[in-house]
Formats: sequence, structure tokens, C-alpha cells
Amino acid sequence: MTPDMSPIDKAKYVAARRAADMVQDGMRVGLGTGSTAAWMVRRLGERVQTEGLQVKGVPTSIRTAQLAREVGIEVVSLDQAGWLDLTIDGADEFDGELNLIKGGGGAHLQEKIVATASDQMVVIADAGKEVETLGAFPLPVEVIPFGWQTTRTLIEEALDTMDVLGNSAMLRMNGEAPFVTDEGNHILDLHLQRIGNARQLALVLNQVPGVVENGLFIDICDKVVIGHGDGRVELRDINAGTTELDQLIEGGDNLFSDLAD
Repeated sequence: MTPDMSPIDKAKYVAARRAADMVQDGMRVGLGTGSTAAWMVRRLGERVQTEGLQVKGVPTSIRTAQLAREVGIEVVSLDQAGWLDLTIDGADEFDGELNLIKGGGGAHLQEKIVATASDQMVVIADAGKEVETLGAFPLPVEVIPFGWQTTRTLIEEALDTMDVLGNSAMLRMNGEAPFVTDEGNHILDLHLQRIGNARQLALVLNQVPGVVENGLFIDICDKVVIGHGDGRVELRDINAGTTELDQLIEGGDNLFSDLAD
């Protein structure tokens, strides 16, 4: 770990390292997408190289697959792996019951499929991602391109009946063109401010014609590893009702230096 790492990068690093060290030899592991997940993939690759750890990784995006191969992790498809022992992924928000908003990186469809095909999902996040109520982060909804404007209208009409503060759905852009997911779809970001009933909203959204999947992860996450800028790590287990606190020992990890920019 580089000495000039910012507090936010240090928080992501220690959370990712703590979670990656949960992986045991022979496991089939879901590999998340995003900046914090990238730290985890690098750490797991380091363990493969230095410890001879043998794992099969199921990536949740094209970019995660590329990174995993670069660091020496064996990459397989979910169909090849079958059921997974563990999925480690980041989150854009999480609440006290470990419900999540995911999809800021545009990969929540594959992330949800992989997470629900696992014995356990562990989320890694910096402390700033914890919220009392979900919704400040825009909720991503993946929609098919055909008739997406009609889908948006139907979503906004549905939001009028939900316990939320906002109801605007904005098409995610990549420059001047719509953002395109790995599956060739678009994403509508819902600016809700606060979600009063996340479970109900998730069900309603997925009933709208044209919606592929939403970024609410309800009753899917089992543990969250929270990193802090001073190097502390907090591990919460929602099923066991336990919390562990550790001070991760810092060391020189040159493999991660390119991620500290």
C-alpha cells in the first residue's frame, strides 16, 4: 500500500483486503465490479501468486474479467462454476439491515445474478456508503432499448404511488450517447432521495414492461466489511448479529500501487 494513499482509498483497500482474505483454497468466488471490488480482485490475485491459492472466479462484468485474468485468477462463467461459495462486491449504499443500492458502475444485473447464486455475499465498502435510509444515491434500473421512453414514463407513474421523495428517471449517458451495459441495455437512474419501502419498490419496478432488473439488493447481503480512512476495518454479520473490529496492519503492496491514483 502506498504511503500517499488518500483516506478514501485506504478505506477501500483495507476493506477489500480483509474480504479477500476470507477466500479459501478451492473456492468458487463471484468477483464484483467497481473501484472497491478492483482492490479485492488485485488482493486475490496477489494471494494466487504468492500463496498458490487455487480459486475459480466468476466476474460480474467484462472489465472485472479482464482485471482478474491480468492478476492470474482463473476465470470461468457462472454456468461453468454452477453454485458459488462466496461473492465479494461493493455497494453504492447500504443500510443497517444490509440492504443495498448497487449499479453505479452499470453491472447490477450480472452482480445480482451472481450474488444470488452464492452461499454467501460479502459487501466491501468505505464508511461513507452507510446510510440510515436508502435513496440518496440514484437507483439504477436496467431497461431494454426498445421503447425505453415508454418504460421511463411507466416507471415515473409507478413512483407516484411509492414511498419516495422524488420520481424523476434520467437516462444514463456515456458522453453524448446512452450508456450501454454488457448486455446491450440502457440504464435509467431514479432520483428518489429517500426510499421508504425498498422491498415493495423493488417488486413494483420489476413488474414494469421493459425493465430488466433494478439495483435494490434486498435480503441478499450476509456480511459487510467497512473500511475506515485510518486503517480500521469493521466486519458485520447480519445473520449472526455480530460485529468485529480490527486494525489492519499496513505493509508494502506494490501490486496495488496503480490503483492509488
